[in-house]
Amino acid sequence: MPLIPEEPQIHESVQGPRATPASGRTAPTPRPVPGPRPAAPPRPGRPGPLRPTPPAQRTSRDVTAVKPGPSAPAAPAAAPASAQIQLIPASPEGAVDAAEEAVDLLLDSGRTPGDVLVITTGEQHPWADHELSFGEASYWAQHDAGDDVFYADAAVASRAAARPVVVVAVNGGPASAAATALQLAHGRAGALLIVCGDPQQINSVLGAGV
Repeated sequence: MPLIPEEPQIHESVQGPRATPASGRTAPTPRPVPGPRPAAPPRPGRPGPLRPTPPAQRTSRDVTAVKPGPSAPAAPAAAPASAQIQLIPASPEGAVDAAEEAVDLLLDSGRTPGDVLVITTGEQHPWADHELSFGEASYWAQHDAGDDVFYADAAVASRAAARPVVVVAVNGGPASAAATALQLAHGRAGALLIVCGDPQQINSVLGAGV
């Protein structure tokens, strides 16, 4: 009979030590907390060196973007092939004034004076009369300098060199002279041809598409 009470005492003692080791295990658990410090070694393996690699790919993309660049000059080469034509209706008496207004607008828009050539089909422009009074040599010397607007009569316009913009003032003169001046001006204009005069006369020479 006394053996029976002893057995429960043994069971109680068995439960006791189980609780103590559990409490003992909890104590060492805080100690391994400093253990995560070995996470420092991943720092030397920083992903930083991987970042410089993508810029290398970007530079290659930039190179590809530059490649289409050389093909672009081909487009401007075709531009001078045909100049744009602008018609300003004006009477023979008002053609020179209309041409002067067109020149002023060109200069205000950023064109340099040396880009503009003005041709008159009838009476010479006052500037041309004034400069020719000093002799043809000084007159054409200013043309060759190419640093100012140059005014020429249709009779001598063939001697003038091509310029980006040519303005024609159809201010009278024979129809044949006007036709010759318009055709000459169309060939001399590199980018823009402005014609001031009678639209019907101009269209008959340059075409209805003007």
